[in-house]
Amino acid sequence: MQEAQTHLPDGFHFFPSFLDQAAQNALVEDIRGVVAQAPLFQPVMPRSGKPLSVKMSNCGPLGWVADINGYRYQDRHPVTGTPWPAMPPRLVDIWQQVADCPAQPEACLINHYGEAAKMGLHQDRDEQTFDAPVVSISLGDTAVFRIGGTKRGGKTLPITLNSGDVIVFGGPARLCYHGISRVYPDSSTLLKGGGRLNLTLRRVTPF
Repeated sequence: MQEAQTHLPDGFHFFPSFLDQAAQNALVEDIRGVVAQAPLFQPVMPRSGKPLSVKMSNCGPLGWVADINGYRYQDRHPVTGTPWPAMPPRLVDIWQQVADCPAQPEACLINHYGEAAKMGLHQDRDEQTFDAPVVSISLGDTAVFRIGGTKRGGKTLPITLNSGDVIVFGGPARLCYHGISRVYPDSSTLLKGGGRLNLTLRRVTPF
């Protein structure tokens, strides 16, 4: 496994083409099974209730949700009230290969991006521990990911993420601001309905 040599924050690692076509197809089938049990829902911003441009779901013991009451992790789907489906073994295998962490992931956030969807710069800081990295898997349409520093504002580095790419941010990069500024429609034929899936593996509780 060879990392792309780019000027990235300490603790940030980029693994382009980590998943080959067969592995991508298999993972998409896994996620279809998850979403059949835990349908995609429309998250909204706390207080304002403004919808986010992505749709989401989760798998694993815990799932991240965003609604009028705030951002948090919980063990049940906010619409169906049922527990999140188990995390597919393929996702756990990817974590074990790239995370360099003795603990297992507890949540996989599934974000579906349509052609106009974006994700503003933000930190992943709703977890109880930052000792584990975040592992992010791209499937489907190409997107422009931006990574900045640990304080809001300042310059960001753009990284083009293609289907099958994996990024990991831990250590000093764990709380770097990051987001998706653009998705290129129809740049991949992986997803039957088009768009992009981002699978984000996280450890929530201390270990």
